[in-house]
Amino acid sequence: MGHELQAGDSAAVATLANVDRDALREARIDLAASLRMAARRGLEEGICNHFSAMVPGRDDLFLVNPYGLMFREVTASSILVCDFEGNVVDGEGQPEATAFFIHARLHKKLPRARAAFHTHMPYSTALSMVEGDPLIWAGQTSLKFYGRVAVDEDYNGLALDEAEGDRIAAAMGEADVVFMRNHGVMVTAPTIAMAWDDLYYLERAAEVQVKAMSTGRPFRIIPPELAQKTQRQMRPADAESGRLHLEAVKRLLMREEPEFAG
Repeated sequence: MGHELQAGDSAAVATLANVDRDALREARIDLAASLRMAARRGLEEGICNHFSAMVPGRDDLFLVNPYGLMFREVTASSILVCDFEGNVVDGEGQPEATAFFIHARLHKKLPRARAAFHTHMPYSTALSMVEGDPLIWAGQTSLKFYGRVAVDEDYNGLALDEAEGDRIAAAMGEADVVFMRNHGVMVTAPTIAMAWDDLYYLERAAEVQVKAMSTGRPFRIIPPELAQKTQRQMRPADAESGRLHLEAVKRLLMREEPEFAG
């Protein structure tokens, strides 16, 4: 289902000059850890989903997993550095084509999105396939996302050009999460850790909602004012909670899959 990106033909290829190599290494480790744990949680789909993050200190280069590797195979050193023209600046291989056209345009159009995780994870994707709002605000976990979700209502096939990437970025607007109808989800955040944290809890919220739907019983919807209050209670702790969550993931992986950091 994936397509390998053909390298760009830009005459001026960006370089890693002036990049903090230690910060770059840490970002690669964080991204690899997120990919590995996503695989453990059943959030990957073959070799066709993709996580990206801007290179620390740069607004023109981003990290992304290479096409052809499953999430559970990715290591820190296998993650690519790409520019917005489709050139691989550092690393071996190429990104998947839709990864480039979605993520490059998203990072360029929405500078606040320093990290962007796209998956077809099953429960969230299931909610993208049915009529109505994807999340119905009946469970506490879902309230983490209250007021932070957009829906891209127009499925338009594979994202194989810049126009489709721009359209998806426009659909996201000021939201942090976009449900892509008939497709999957995109989670964006200022940091890799916060993107991982949101991705994990989004799928947990979707899972319990789908299971509750399967009972056929009416939902007890949380009133909007209480939903907003609860989201505001949660939000200030998101950065630290996300950091601690990813640190726990890395500790677990260092004990059980230490090669991820290689």
